[in-house]
Amino acid sequence: MTTSRASSETAVSDAKRLRQVGDKVRSSLAANKAAYRVPVDRAELWLVENVFSAVECGRMMTLIDNVARPSPIYDADDMPGFRTSYSGDFDPRDPFVSQMERRIDRLLGIHPAYGENLQGQRYLPGQEFKAHEDWFPADSRHWEHERRRGGQRSFTAMAYLNPVEAGGTTAFPRLEIAVSPRPGMLLVWNNADEHGVPNPWTLHAGTPVERGVKYVITKWYRAGRWR
Repeated sequence: MTTSRASSETAVSDAKRLRQVGDKVRSSLAANKAAYRVPVDRAELWLVENVFSAVECGRMMTLIDNVARPSPIYDADDMPGFRTSYSGDFDPRDPFVSQMERRIDRLLGIHPAYGENLQGQRYLPGQEFKAHEDWFPADSRHWEHERRRGGQRSFTAMAYLNPVEAGGTTAFPRLEIAVSPRPGMLLVWNNADEHGVPNPWTLHAGTPVERGVKYVITKWYRAGRWR
């Protein structure tokens, strides 16, 4: 099978799976009284308060400090300053990390096998992640690798761990909204539209931290099983 044919078949199968997982997450969050659907057109976003306790947030921040390295960048290697934060993947065998992951899995109604490893990020004053999408363009140099280890990204779940004195919002410029960090709150969005097609309206940025430090954890989910 040629590479282009394999990519096309993956895109078709991913679209079906993205529609299915979208239906599942939509239903799961609609049944959760703590979940708030953000009233925007053209994309699906939810906020869920108090997903993690203050103690759990503190412990996660310590873990982030232990694994934090300069954050890698997809398809922006020639753009200095595009992503200036520190990040690192947690050990999935750590019982505490596994407990945090399973809580997010259950909240969204997604099987753990479809989730990437939980990652932590730390932003110091002046650090940011410029506007980008979490899904992979089919013409990107990374797609052939990514399609073999789970395919397209379906949902993003990002939890804020601490208050930020100023700045550090998660901004969606095309939707003209920005979410301010609140400890323990989970921000969830669907990277696809209702047809299972990657949604350009999910373009988002981690705006520069002006004062203080910003800690977040992020879990991405795939259309297929994460490898």
